[in-house]
Amino acid sequence: MFAQAVCEHLGHPLGKAQLRTHSDGAIEVKLEQNVRGRDVFFIQSGQDNPNDHVMELLFLVDAARRASARSVTVVLPYFPYGKGDKKDEPRVSIRARVVADALEVAGAQRVLTMQLHADQLQGFFRAPVDNLYSLPVFSAEIRRLVASGAIERPVIVAPDAGRAKLAREFMLRLSDVDAGVAIGDKVRPHHDERSEVAALLGDVERRDCIIVDDIMFTGGTLVNMAEALMDHGARSVRAAITHGLLTGNAVQRVGDSPLAQVLVTDTVPLPAHANARIVQVTVAPLFAEAIRSIFEETSISRLFE
Repeated sequence: MFAQAVCEHLGHPLGKAQLRTHSDGAIEVKLEQNVRGRDVFFIQSGQDNPNDHVMELLFLVDAARRASARSVTVVLPYFPYGKGDKKDEPRVSIRARVVADALEVAGAQRVLTMQLHADQLQGFFRAPVDNLYSLPVFSAEIRRLVASGAIERPVIVAPDAGRAKLAREFMLRLSDVDAGVAIGDKVRPHHDERSEVAALLGDVERRDCIIVDDIMFTGGTLVNMAEALMDHGARSVRAAITHGLLTGNAVQRVGDSPLAQVLVTDTVPLPAHANARIVQVTVAPLFAEAIRSIFEETSISRLFE
């Protein structure tokens, strides 16, 4: 359990709350300990059923505010509705902005999250937002793979132009292991989660490729990119995905694909049927240190180094 891991790192007990769902589907929450004059941190991810998770969180924040908490910080390891960050066609909602507004109205005074789908989401809030990155954790894991001989001369691959900056940051951090970079041209011909790889910029022949991205849903984009890389002569293909939601038949897709390994963080739990190719690395200590810095009112910039 992610929240428990964070508390263990902090050496602090996990708070208690009672959540009930009535016969009509309505949610009721109750804090089971005194929070008057206390700094409260709610840890809630938005995977699986984001509607229920968002409503639970809103009610918990409201309960803490009405119980005279000194401050309320919302910790969202995975920000729900984060992909709804813009109006990209007529008559659609900017869903991430609606979630941001709702959290602030409920009483959230600060937000701590990881790898937002788009950096501009921070501007949806008037409250401070700390957006952590999985880059330090994944870089350490890639270095371990290089040291063990599992990969050599890695190439960091962005699945589209939007992730090119992330791929370059990986490359710079891994300059001591001779890492390269490549960028895919991903297009979505339909208004759904399906995508196609139209082109690939960069040399991947006889190199060990690592695709980097923030979210994985059904795995279609990831598998398509892995197949394109193998077609261009890659020696092996792995992936480092911050939020591995693994919806639909994603686990089976990974198992049937050329992907040797998919690294994901524990911002969302792994499904029970996940196979051995999907490896989870923890970012709980990173969140714990960020929470400590927020509580102690010290800088968290050291967590980005």
